[in-house]
Amino acid sequence: MKITRIDIHQVDLPVRGGVYRLSGGREYHSYDATIVSVETDTGLTGWGESTPFGSTYIAAHAGGTRAALDLLAPALLGMDPRQHDRLWDRMSQTLNGHRDARTALDVACWDIAAQAAGLPLCDMTGGRIPGPVPVISSIGGDSPEAMRAKVSRHRAQGFKGHSIKIGASEAEGGPALDAERITACLADRQPGEWYLADANNGLTVEHALRMLALLPPGLDFVLEAPCASWAETKSLRARCAVPLLLDELIQTEADLIAAIRDDICDGVGLKVSKQGGITPMLRQRAIAAAAGMVMAVQDTVGSQISFATILHLAQSTPRHLLRCALDTRAMTTAELAGFDAPLRDGGAEAPASPGLGLHVERKALGDPQISYGENA
Repeated sequence: MKITRIDIHQVDLPVRGGVYRLSGGREYHSYDATIVSVETDTGLTGWGESTPFGSTYIAAHAGGTRAALDLLAPALLGMDPRQHDRLWDRMSQTLNGHRDARTALDVACWDIAAQAAGLPLCDMTGGRIPGPVPVISSIGGDSPEAMRAKVSRHRAQGFKGHSIKIGASEAEGGPALDAERITACLADRQPGEWYLADANNGLTVEHALRMLALLPPGLDFVLEAPCASWAETKSLRARCAVPLLLDELIQTEADLIAAIRDDICDGVGLKVSKQGGITPMLRQRAIAAAAGMVMAVQDTVGSQISFATILHLAQSTPRHLLRCALDTRAMTTAELAGFDAPLRDGGAEAPASPGLGLHVERKALGDPQISYGENA
């Protein structure tokens, strides 16, 4: 089997609710998605996606994703899409870094490999663990009352986890507002729910310590990605009784090994496009599992294509270490593909159809921005 053609599509994904807010005054009204299709000489087509969280989340942005694909995509033509490590090696030899761009190609090739095997992707990545995967909402920064109402709405839709965005500036209310946000969102906490207070690396150590001191005792939550540097995170870790989960600071296998070595966190947020696709996700999942580290399986943001990838990976992640999977479908109004995984019993379950199980609406994608290979 050989890769014969690769198409690159650009699609805007409108934010559900109109605006999404992160720490540091970051606001999003739509997300710039890059959708990739990989075709083979057998007639099989695989789909992948990379949608960076703007240009200030990690060192990635949508224009850079597509520029990197201009180098990476031609390098994979003629290769066997089932040879995942060899494909990853070729991308490494072609372009250093740029894991966001590698993601779309890597995922599409895994989709093809699973289709060729006649298996759902989760059975190619360790094997299906039966039952619904608990899904987590993503609650953008707002007033405490508005955020509490958003948690309630997501709970009614079947979400078992909630990621609460914090990181208010001093002018907005600082640590006091963040403490109020966490308290309000946990006010109606139900048995079995799991909460992240996610700062997206937007807090100083001083801000975090002030915020934690203002919280009432007994709140059950995990603090995610509090600070922007390893040094700040180590400083906070030494003085913080709340469990820490790291996200943006862990992108590579080496990052994860360093976090385990230094005992800097209790869990990790593995995001498909941040880690670089399914191939490195599986490596990092194995490392985290060996250390007994809990995991949230996510992506930065994305369409149904992104969620399909997340759900299949989460479906094969050891359940005692899996906290939640992010349902990116709840973050945007775009409908790019059919994906039969409704929320039931507090979660979603990957479909049994081969590959990712997607029915991509090509009309929603429009014409490819650029194509490589046969008839391009």
